[in-house]
Amino acid sequence: MSPLMLAVGVCLAGWIALYALLCYANGTCGYEWNCRLVTLFHGILAVCITAYIGYIDGPWPFTNPGTKNTALQISAMVISLGYFIFDMAWCVYFRTEGLVMLAHHTMSILGILLTLWLGESGIEGCAVLFGSEITNPLLQTRWFLKHSGRYNSLLGDVVDLLFVLLFVLMRIFIGGNMLYCELISPNPKFIIKCGGVAMYALSWVFMADIGPFAYRKSLVKYQRWVNRHRMAEVNGQDLKRDRKIS
Repeated sequence: MSPLMLAVGVCLAGWIALYALLCYANGTCGYEWNCRLVTLFHGILAVCITAYIGYIDGPWPFTNPGTKNTALQISAMVISLGYFIFDMAWCVYFRTEGLVMLAHHTMSILGILLTLWLGESGIEGCAVLFGSEITNPLLQTRWFLKHSGRYNSLLGDVVDLLFVLLFVLMRIFIGGNMLYCELISPNPKFIIKCGGVAMYALSWVFMADIGPFAYRKSLVKYQRWVNRHRMAEVNGQDLKRDRKIS
């Protein structure tokens, strides 16, 4: 067994151990609650590591795609690969996710494996991890709020707004710019470019769900605001009428 596969196995075992520990400590919360805690932890960890890689350690993914993988890039991808294998197995076993999310996990696993096998384009892989995981903490927070009865609040509205704005900014606009830089660069291999196109297309599939959701929620909020405004006007008119009568 190669050291790389051994490292992936160790990371997978680590994520399983973390999940088992959470299930033992939070047995009353349910399996999905604890799995989402693992997902939240991975999202925060992946964002922190890949942000350091992209903004400090380098190279810059928009100008230097297709470069050789660094030790830190390999470490970040190995950690995330172990997580995605764990979460993919969990989702298939408990049947909690649809085909789109399973496709996202499958493409993430295959993309990381390909990047590790080729030994290059690790900076693009880390940039994709950063862009896809940066909205993950908000997504998990939304789920926790819904299942704790706190979603219909100002905090729930703020979380939804930030999630939609961040998703559009990172996945659609910045992700589209990065894909353009990837496609025009002669350095990345053709199969890596195909993977980039597939991941970006998947972002638009997610966007097809997020767009109508954001529109419906905005419409409901606007209607509630109109109803409150009308109710305030009616109450004000009734108060004036009562004062005249008295």
